[in-house]
Amino acid sequence: MKQYIASLIVAFCAVDVANAQGLLDKAPTQFTHQDTLRGSITPERVWWDLKYYHLNVKVNPKDSTIVGSNKIRYTVLKEYKTMQIDLQEPMHIDKVVQDGKELTFKRDGNAFFIDLKASQIIGQSKELTVFFGGKPKVAVRPPWDGGITWRKDANGLDFIASSCQGLGASVWWPNKDHMYDEVEKMLISVNVPGNLTNVSNGRLQSVKKEKDGTRTFNWYVSNPINNYGVNINVGDYVNFSEKYKGEKGNLDCSYYVLRDNVGKAKEQFKDVPRMIEAFEHWFGPYPFYEDSYKLVEAPYLGMEHQSSVTYGNGFKNGYLGRDLSYSGWGLKFDFIIIHESGHEWFANNITYKDIADMWIHESFTNYGESLFVEYFYGKKAGYEYVRGVRKNIANDIPIIGKYNVNSEGSGDMYYKGANMLHTLRQLVNDDEKWRSILRGLNNTFYHQTVTTEQIEKYLSIQSGIELQNFFDQYLRTTMVPTLEYYFTENHLSYRWINCVTGFNMSVKINLNGVEALLHPTTEIQDLKTTTYQNNLVIDENFYVAAMDLSK
Repeated sequence: MKQYIASLIVAFCAVDVANAQGLLDKAPTQFTHQDTLRGSITPERVWWDLKYYHLNVKVNPKDSTIVGSNKIRYTVLKEYKTMQIDLQEPMHIDKVVQDGKELTFKRDGNAFFIDLKASQIIGQSKELTVFFGGKPKVAVRPPWDGGITWRKDANGLDFIASSCQGLGASVWWPNKDHMYDEVEKMLISVNVPGNLTNVSNGRLQSVKKEKDGTRTFNWYVSNPINNYGVNINVGDYVNFSEKYKGEKGNLDCSYYVLRDNVGKAKEQFKDVPRMIEAFEHWFGPYPFYEDSYKLVEAPYLGMEHQSSVTYGNGFKNGYLGRDLSYSGWGLKFDFIIIHESGHEWFANNITYKDIADMWIHESFTNYGESLFVEYFYGKKAGYEYVRGVRKNIANDIPIIGKYNVNSEGSGDMYYKGANMLHTLRQLVNDDEKWRSILRGLNNTFYHQTVTTEQIEKYLSIQSGIELQNFFDQYLRTTMVPTLEYYFTENHLSYRWINCVTGFNMSVKINLNGVEALLHPTTEIQDLKTTTYQNNLVIDENFYVAAMDLSK
């Protein structure tokens, strides 16, 4: 086993030396004016604070169109007369009205700039309504490429859903499409054919039968929600529910699945109360008791839509039946239920301001999978799971993306990010302290949008460890830190290489059968040994490499 781990570490090291030499670098991405309009806090966004949406839409399966309006309520922060609202082609804005007056606007690609007639007085609450319509982009491979999925179920009935992380919610409805400013409350009204049901975020307030035979479902969201977390799910749904006795009382859990899948769902969705139990233990109370928890069958793999998590994992354990950790533990639970629901804490409760910091969502949630395993199957099992996902690490580009252009970083934010956090847990070296840090994150940043710097600072302060070089290493480079060492007589010489300047992370080792804690820096240090066996093994729970120069 040790020989296998050593071989794996050498392989990691070889890949990352190539990265450090620029051999595996990707061509730089060319960003456009549209990327800046989408990804930055423009002057036309910054002057107003978003308070409330009433999104009112009609979903037309016959011609794959969506038409409707969005009432926007906001507070004026600065006197300004132009507002940016985003809606992506081929969707179009038809009319904008404020104070009963129709406003003029100009389109610049996917951004609309509205000329306001009324005075915008600091501190004043204002409203305007945007009327829109069109055929939204069809999602070809959801949820990775945003848009609307238009499908039929096994009985030939329409099965429709939205998914739009990354690309943006403006792919199907007009909004302030930047993550820094979450709407505080929202009413979602969705009109669908009379034989279908719509499920969206929050709680169902009412269902209205319309004169044309259609039905309108009104869902109210009472907590802040990010744009891509807003969703529609339309189908021949059957609902069943239960109450979970959680840390904040009874949590309403509702499940919506296609009619033919009720039996399978009632068995498979038993993972939901297990998920809540484990994550409330590690992360703190479920963040949206007021809006309930829903798990909704969707015509794609799944997504973390707030209080309306979507599911398409085929009612199987693992990831479509596969264990992404190669450890065996990944088949003990339904990956989509655990992972996507974990985002209620990291993505929906704590949300990145800029998608470049998407690791805040994915690293903690991916790491949460191992915590789920640990909670139910023991610490050894959880550790095996998180180490197992290392096989999926690419070390292609840094985990943090480019700021202000709607650019996410490497997919390593999942598996490498999880192992970065697992390594940090070893440095903290106190399980209850580590748990309190994770719970404290969700309490300190409750219902907030955050930056990487805020999360880094919090973790440094709460752990009592200066972590700047640690995060620079794992988030901002593709290098795996490598412990270079060699033995001479009864001395061990060692240092960190393949790392950022000043990297000084401590690491647990087993030296000639004795466990020890080394404090390497980038300068060579010496340690006297009492034997000539000269055998050093790094604790495998640290995501590092090793290079023995004495061989």
